[in-house]
Amino acid sequence: MFGKFCVRWRQALRGARREAGMTTAEYAVGTVAACGFAAVLYKVVTSGAVSAALESVIGKALGAQF
Repeated sequence: MFGKFCVRWRQALRGARREAGMTTAEYAVGTVAACGFAAVLYKVVTSGAVSAALESVIGKALGAQF
């Protein structure tokens, strides 16, 4: 009984080791996705509306009286 459990446990560990980590293709897809997200975020942050809102917030913060 215990021997069968050990055999199954070893097989499960071998399978887990085979699936551990990402392959090069997965890294490439992740990198492309991250770059795409960064490009979209850059466009949003540098847009006129967001830029004006940031300037307004910074202007109010610098113009505050203590």
